[in-house]
Amino acid sequence: MWLAFWRSRNRLSLDELRYLTDQLFKIQVVNEVNKDFVIEALRSIAELITYGDQHDSAFFEFFMEKQVMGEFVRILKISRPVGVSLQLLQTLSIMIQNLKSEHAIYYLFSNEHINYLITYSFNFDNEELLSYYISFLRAISGKLNKNTISLLVKTQDDDVVSFPLYTEAIRFAFHEENMVRTAIRALSLNVYHVGDVSVNRFVASPPHSKYFSNLVKYFCKQCLELSELVSDALKSGPEPPSTILAVVDELEDTLYYFSDITSAGIPDVGRLLTDEFLKHLVFPLLLPSLKTEPAYEVKIGSVTSLYLICCILHIVKIKDLANSIAAGLFFPPEVFVANSGNKANGFLSVHEPTNESKQPDNESLGSENDKKLKAYLVDCSTGTQVHEEAAVKANVSIDSSVALRETLLSYIRDGNNVQVLGSLSVFATLLQTKELDESMLDALGILPQRKKQKKLLLESLVGEGSGEEQLFSSESISMKDGLSGELDGYLQRIKDQYCVSTSSTEEGASPRCHRFQVLDALIALFCRSNIPGETLWDGGWLLRQLLPHGEAEFSSHHLVLLKESYRSCTRALLQETRGSWPDLVLTIIINEWKKCKRAIEASSPRKEPKSILLSQWKFHEEVAPSESSIPAGERMCEVVKVFVLRHQLQLFSLGRALPEQPSINAQGDHPENSRAKTSGLNVSVPKPGTELKVVDALPCRIAFERGKERYFRFLAVSAGISGWLILAEELPLKQNYGIIRVAAPLAGSNPRIDNKHPKWLHLRIRPSSIPSLDPTKTSDGKVKPRAMVDGRWTLAFRDEESCKTALSMIVEETDLQSNEVEKRLKPLLDLENALGLSDIFQHETSS
Repeated sequence: MWLAFWRSRNRLSLDELRYLTDQLFKIQVVNEVNKDFVIEALRSIAELITYGDQHDSAFFEFFMEKQVMGEFVRILKISRPVGVSLQLLQTLSIMIQNLKSEHAIYYLFSNEHINYLITYSFNFDNEELLSYYISFLRAISGKLNKNTISLLVKTQDDDVVSFPLYTEAIRFAFHEENMVRTAIRALSLNVYHVGDVSVNRFVASPPHSKYFSNLVKYFCKQCLELSELVSDALKSGPEPPSTILAVVDELEDTLYYFSDITSAGIPDVGRLLTDEFLKHLVFPLLLPSLKTEPAYEVKIGSVTSLYLICCILHIVKIKDLANSIAAGLFFPPEVFVANSGNKANGFLSVHEPTNESKQPDNESLGSENDKKLKAYLVDCSTGTQVHEEAAVKANVSIDSSVALRETLLSYIRDGNNVQVLGSLSVFATLLQTKELDESMLDALGILPQRKKQKKLLLESLVGEGSGEEQLFSSESISMKDGLSGELDGYLQRIKDQYCVSTSSTEEGASPRCHRFQVLDALIALFCRSNIPGETLWDGGWLLRQLLPHGEAEFSSHHLVLLKESYRSCTRALLQETRGSWPDLVLTIIINEWKKCKRAIEASSPRKEPKSILLSQWKFHEEVAPSESSIPAGERMCEVVKVFVLRHQLQLFSLGRALPEQPSINAQGDHPENSRAKTSGLNVSVPKPGTELKVVDALPCRIAFERGKERYFRFLAVSAGISGWLILAEELPLKQNYGIIRVAAPLAGSNPRIDNKHPKWLHLRIRPSSIPSLDPTKTSDGKVKPRAMVDGRWTLAFRDEESCKTALSMIVEETDLQSNEVEKRLKPLLDLENALGLSDIFQHETSS
């Protein structure tokens, strides 16, 4: 029978379809003998139906007339080889994906054939079969709309009572294979975004709503794994391993999935996700770990918690969740730990009566392949996420504890760089969270001045409260003492659920007081000397958001602190003009000026939340030897970044707009008696092969290879801010002229006469560029600083006098180079006569 399949026939014809279906009808059992014919017949039918959909409707009319869908189900029932099941699922997936006719889709989805195939007991121990099955489900979900979805559900009194596509799919939501999880998420989103009211009620009501609870718990598991990975990785190497980056990407993908779920606009689901996030993650795990020195065991590191809080606020757009997280910052962390053992996972739903407690039901978790997740969920249900010894009586009053908001501010004032960056990121993310009420931002002390004034103006126009009085009073941005009504509501919810006494929050503190606390912390940050410049830029961005017009809210104490910090970094910058890299100071100032201005004036923070995690490895890099010029160059870059930020803050505090370019003098002409002029050099970078006069050059010997000495004429020259050490070969036919063979930077040469051989002069030859400014790409696409090291020259002169002359020449030209840099910097340093900074410049240059 199956041999006749290969007879000559028009492959894309209705006759071919008729022949294939007739042959399938005759089959009574599918076994190893006839499986190849059945598989090929199923494949060909998919091709013919897809072809007919585009060219001839008679194909699908025949398909319906012969009830081929029913025949597919019969073939599946009588098949033993797994290959037939694979081909049947692929055939249906191809047909569903490629059929354009709505009529054809309606037919396929009717008569319960699709639902039968969805609920059929396939052997999913076969990974290939599972993959085809998941593709089949996803193909169906791609055709869902308000009309087709009704064909796949069973209803009773307008309520959906069965929806096999959804319930069978979420069984695999936590499968170990990422491809499977991704497909199920795409399928579920297709369901949610149909917008069918009855289906929405179905997915948001028990027992199907457990999926969202389990999804949040799965995310908690990811968070705990990330924290453990970070902790282990910090002990093992100078760079974050790829596993951490992979976990971060997967974790953020999960959060974007939550975001996509909420964007479907199913109210009950949004509330459920909020409750689960607060109950299982935010209150029992994230907020308690923010304490500086916790007296209790924490499961997640503080830096990882800062990162996760930023991610959740940045990605998951749920108003209640954002406001609850913000309200939690007004409590000390102990209140969440103290109550973690009193209720299931330490939190009751903010939408449930506080006198009820529900244990999570962990049945129907999904695929049996995910035993690890099931074990984790059981652990969650027993409340063992938080150290049991931390559980105390429900009624707690912790007057002496510091609220988490103040903890974040203390990190900014006194923490290390990672803590500063994380805390700034939390405040910046809160500020950028549109779901957060302005009254909440005001209570936190981070409501931008322009929004505050707009709010007061509106209140004065409608005659509400004391808006007019506040708007035109000397304290134009102040509010009534006490926290806002919106915040009060969220605080009360948390207190009711945790039985926390009112003295555990910052009761009675005004938004104005909190605002000044934030400003005080930022000013203290700008005055710190142990924080990288780019982190200070992030603080500058937050300050510009709070005070877009500058001096309005700076106290005299703030101005004094900013002035003193500016004096300090100005002195440090002037020291760099006498250091190893004065030739690059101006270039770096110009580049960093633009970057800093762009960073603090941007509409949103320039760094992603993951930068909080990755910044932990920046200080584990190998440090070059102390005698190397490389760390000196990196230090100079840091000094410039800090100087640029503090300079721009000075302009900002005076109410000035930031110019596009820093104020730097133009390069002047070289003196006629300079060595650069005498030698005839008129280029800033002398190149090998260039001719020059060697009247002032000193004869010397140097060996670049062991046993191979070469004779040169040595010359040190400076031209503006550039300076060079030159080795030239005399031209035998042109007296007093030579050809440049080698040129190296003058700055950082550290000339030293040998103690035992007074004719020898030792020179350090630094690179022409700083490694971080000249990065290279690795094979995996990462950008890394180029590996550079210092060179060494030992010049042997004819006599001691020549050696001393060469040393004097280098020192003299180095001074000229540094003086030129300082001269061009003078207008930048002379920022404001009233600041009294000119004496610094005069003092440093005279010394």
